[in-house]
Amino acid sequence: MSETFTVEIISPDRSIIKTDTKEVVIPSYEGEMGILKDHIPLITFLRPGFIKIKNENEKVFFVEDGTVEFSNNNLLVLTSTAIEFSKIDKNSLQDLIIEAEKKLNKNDTTDKEKYLLSYKIETLKNISQ
Repeated sequence: MSETFTVEIISPDRSIIKTDTKEVVIPSYEGEMGILKDHIPLITFLRPGFIKIKNENEKVFFVEDGTVEFSNNNLLVLTSTAIEFSKIDKNSLQDLIIEAEKKLNKNDTTDKEKYLLSYKIETLKNISQ
């Protein structure tokens, strides 16, 4: 009996990846969440962080936001930003961190935006190390 399920990450303009996997870890508002075959049906939102698709070799994607649906052993991730970790330009990370920190320190930034920006900054700093 197979222990795999299907995961697909889709952006507005293309399908980023569609593969069978044994485990996926997503960065949800509730915290990091592991998904295995036969997980209960789920709909949740992504916060900035890493999606980890675990097979023989792990694939990691940076996301800023999105939605996730798991049903009938199909995991669907809809996001506007999914960048494969190995393809991230480390030279531009510092610019992204500075830009996010400026937005975080503005007086008109909402609490929700501050929450998301703080996770984005933390994740980007972890990448740049």
